[in-house]
Amino acid sequence: MPDTSSDRIDVTYVADLARLRLSPEETAVFQKQLGDVLGYVDQLAQVDVSHVSLLGDADLKNRLRADEVRPSLPVAEALANAPRQDNNLFVVPKIID
Repeated sequence: MPDTSSDRIDVTYVADLARLRLSPEETAVFQKQLGDVLGYVDQLAQVDVSHVSLLGDADLKNRLRADEVRPSLPVAEALANAPRQDNNLFVVPKIID
């Protein structure tokens, strides 16, 4: 891929912002890599997506199950490990006065 976008990024400046010390060889490598990434982004920007739905034709219907009475956990078992309980309820510390 041609390296047409690499001149748009000053790798030394970005490395300085990130508090990185790069050797000249590392700077050259990162300059090429960032240029490649920008080149791919430019390629993606040229793709015609006008015919693509924003939501990908998502089926936006709620999928809810019917409410059915089913056996639940007995109160005594639910409260078995509660540090504090009173009148079949959990007792929690007061947070707001």
